[in-house]
Amino acid sequence: MGLFERYLTLWVGLGIAAGVALGMVVPDLFAAVAALEYAHVNLVVAVLIWVMIYPMMIQVDWSSVRDVGKKPKGLMLTLVINWLIKPFTMAALGVLFFKYLFADWVDPQSASEYIAGMILLGVAPCTAMVFVWSQLVRGDANYTLVQVSVNDIVMIFAFAPIAAFLLGVTDVTVPWETLLLSTVLYVILPLLAGVLTRHALLRRSPTAVADFTARLKPWSMIGLIGTVVLLFGLQAQTIVAKPLVIVLIAIPLLLQTYGIFFLSLAGARLLKLPHEVAGPACLIGTSNFFELAVAVAISLFGLHSGAALATVVGVLVEVPVMLSLCALLNRMAPRQRAA
Repeated sequence: MGLFERYLTLWVGLGIAAGVALGMVVPDLFAAVAALEYAHVNLVVAVLIWVMIYPMMIQVDWSSVRDVGKKPKGLMLTLVINWLIKPFTMAALGVLFFKYLFADWVDPQSASEYIAGMILLGVAPCTAMVFVWSQLVRGDANYTLVQVSVNDIVMIFAFAPIAAFLLGVTDVTVPWETLLLSTVLYVILPLLAGVLTRHALLRRSPTAVADFTARLKPWSMIGLIGTVVLLFGLQAQTIVAKPLVIVLIAIPLLLQTYGIFFLSLAGARLLKLPHEVAGPACLIGTSNFFELAVAVAISLFGLHSGAALATVVGVLVEVPVMLSLCALLNRMAPRQRAA
């Protein structure tokens, strides 16, 4: 690992601090960036995420993708965690903390909105960032692609019914443009670009793919740090204005994240999944499709609602937590391989 990858947690921490500082110093700049969106998808964030995952898509070997069906256990694990467990544990933790444990600090209306935001996070498994986490734990790029693609298909049919059930309403409005556009921007377009690039490189020489992705790797990490700076800059005013509320929301989100991760890890060990499959399978369920969750919270409850704030806190805690889990998986990898 190079210097940048070895101290990635430090660079992300500096990116968080820089984002908050810049968001307070030049809020108009971040407001202008925030306005560059379509269907609640911020186009600048989309470009940065695209920069992150394009090099990983080049590594996808389509001749190996068809063999994923021979190893269905990893796919089944992520589907069970994402759709039969995670949304319901998130809802349960939200109710436990904001209806009972934190009842003295939060008014009932705000508590209900915070719970709603947590539920929306729980019903949206991660899409784009999974490719980053998979690369950091040396996951199987081909298998990760299949896992993400299947989850995206399930999300189209399952997101609205599960969210409606857990929110206790029957008219949840899913911004389909956001869901479809996000899938196109974060999966389909970089995948097509990766396939075409890989085909062109392989025609040049057998080692051209490895050489090209090695040159692109720093840009992938720069895209990650740029995304962190931008996301924290966009939310700097909220972070500074409501630190206590953010801490209260972050506590159950952290418990959910680590709880789902260790549950997934236990399932992976029970199924005897190899590290390169188990790693991404655990991380997909642990992280969230925060772009979709934020968009739905805003459309249902409003930009300044407690639900929107809860989804934003999900963004704030995700990157540092996911880096810690990637580091944990990497430390466990030799023992898993030996087993």
